[in-house]
Amino acid sequence: MTLAMGWEEWTKHDAVALADCVRKGDLTPADLAAQAAAGIAKTNPALSAVVEVFEDVIADPLKDGMNPAGIFAGVPLLIKDLGPTLKGRLQEFGSMIMQGHRPQQDSFLTEKIRKAGLNIIGRSTTPEFGVCSSAENALYVTRNPWNTDYTTYGSSAGTAAMVAAGVLPISHGTDGGGSIRIPAGANGNIGLKVSRGVFSLAPNLSDLSGLVSIQGCLSRTVRDTAAFVDHCRGGAPGEFMPFWSSAESYSDLIKRDPGRLRIALSHEWGDYRATPHFVAELERVGRLLEGLGHHVEWALPEVDFRAAFAAQTTCYISNFAQVIAGHLARLGLERPTPELLEPINIKIWETGLHTSYTERARMQAAFNTTSRAFGDFFDRWDIILTPITARPTPKVGTTEYLTTSTNPSVHDWFANLWQNFAYTPLANLCGIPGISLPLASQENGLPLGIQAQARQANDGLLLQLAAQIERAIDGKWNDGKRPAEHVSRQ
Repeated sequence: MTLAMGWEEWTKHDAVALADCVRKGDLTPADLAAQAAAGIAKTNPALSAVVEVFEDVIADPLKDGMNPAGIFAGVPLLIKDLGPTLKGRLQEFGSMIMQGHRPQQDSFLTEKIRKAGLNIIGRSTTPEFGVCSSAENALYVTRNPWNTDYTTYGSSAGTAAMVAAGVLPISHGTDGGGSIRIPAGANGNIGLKVSRGVFSLAPNLSDLSGLVSIQGCLSRTVRDTAAFVDHCRGGAPGEFMPFWSSAESYSDLIKRDPGRLRIALSHEWGDYRATPHFVAELERVGRLLEGLGHHVEWALPEVDFRAAFAAQTTCYISNFAQVIAGHLARLGLERPTPELLEPINIKIWETGLHTSYTERARMQAAFNTTSRAFGDFFDRWDIILTPITARPTPKVGTTEYLTTSTNPSVHDWFANLWQNFAYTPLANLCGIPGISLPLASQENGLPLGIQAQARQANDGLLLQLAAQIERAIDGKWNDGKRPAEHVSRQ
């Protein structure tokens, strides 16, 4: 098959640029779909990042209702395999218990994505129910394109690998505690977790019932992420809470630099500390921002971090237990078996199924005090900068971070996660935005994302700062380097 573009040319185009090619008549949505499918075929044997390609939509990009007049004009996109539902398509949550599951309606966000002109061409990998930090189980082992001995992290594992490998310029992810930002950080992508009240979870959840999880994307350029938010945001009828929009589109906002910002640096997050190398990288990025005219110094919100992480753990255990219970009921099962569910998820179900109202009330109280503390902090600071993780990315097979772990205590398992993933979850707890930018590197050669967080509804400021940095480095995220597994390589 002859492709419309050489791979070098393909990877120089972001989603906005590809859409412009379609509007000019140089390419068609079918050309884009065929190229993406060929990229998946070329890289997926090494990366194991794609669960399924929708061959019928590759052949006919209009088949499922994609709007070719949308801003993205047929640019291909993978949906993480636990995100918005696609009517009649498989959605299997990275789990044996979900094999063969076919939702019978599109999610509200699915319709928004298609209306924006994105062509959903398949499903990307995720750990079981998105619970753990890496997609490694009996179904697939997703590997990092920079070095396939290492994990991609998760839970937006497959999406992170495909975007990093140059197969797609943008793809879908979800973030319940860092699941967009952490894999973006370890794979060298841009990953924005938006504030509450941006992307709808309708019809099956709301920002009130979902509480910590949001939808979003991973990309390679700031303008792609800005356009995704601009055109996919908005609440469905009957939302529990008001949805907000910015006075100016982010696509326009990012064309201007922000004013002089008050930027705090921190890696001391309660009991958690980053490695010396990560701290040095954070300081280096701080100096870059000083060079752009911003005020930068060390500062930290006055948060009871232990109470916050205890509340976050209660939230995860009780929420996931109910999700698992719902699927057991659907299948007519009284309890999960080891053949159907991984060990930590069975423990989550057992531990969280009977969470009391008192425990949830204590959790909500900690959510409130934590959010107020961050709110107070952002009265004095515009942005806080941290590494995306505290420790180096582990190699594939490091089971302590996986739901296949045999750790007898689910609370101890979560406590170990926080040692590495301390810097991202509290943004979900507070509903504030955070973005991972590919500005640093690890000693093992993998990328290291640097995270910027801001007050609720200041998503545009994060994108403005990201765009200012992108211009300052001439678009060369990751120092202009590419992964070892990349579509442009022979």
